[in-house]
Amino acid sequence: MLPTNLTEALNAQFNNEIQAAHAYTAMASYFSGKGYHGFANFYLIQSREEHVHAMKFYQYLVTMDEQPVLQALTEPRNQYANALDVVEASLAQEKSVTANIYKLVSLADELQEHATLSFLDWFIEEQMEEEKMFRDMIIRIKGIEEGGEYFLKMDDEFAARKLEE
Repeated sequence: MLPTNLTEALNAQFNNEIQAAHAYTAMASYFSGKGYHGFANFYLIQSREEHVHAMKFYQYLVTMDEQPVLQALTEPRNQYANALDVVEASLAQEKSVTANIYKLVSLADELQEHATLSFLDWFIEEQMEEEKMFRDMIIRIKGIEEGGEYFLKMDDEFAARKLEE
């Protein structure tokens, strides 16, 4: 059993990860509507990855003899000005997730919950990778025209992306 405040915080992050998956599905929909199916694939895979992250929290809570509690989802943003707007929103979302993970680490450290600290180590590394990936995408997209040759090359590149297990 974990301290109540830590269980509540872990459950909140479990739900945050599900919400992030929901948001990435909406971003995929934006690209599908534009006919950029590679970008849509990229975001659908991001959505699936966030669901995998949520299930890591689910399993951890169960392992620690706590109950995962699902909360209501909020409607994600569905309208974007352009591809850059989507990717910038993605980076902002990942920064928010990182901040939440850091708060969890601080709480677990304060409570001397070493198992939780060990569990959260993976998420710290993952968040570093996620933020870098979106920063790199922003750099690439800022220098090109949406729908242009290089953008379509990126779309083809993203079409080949598969879920890493």
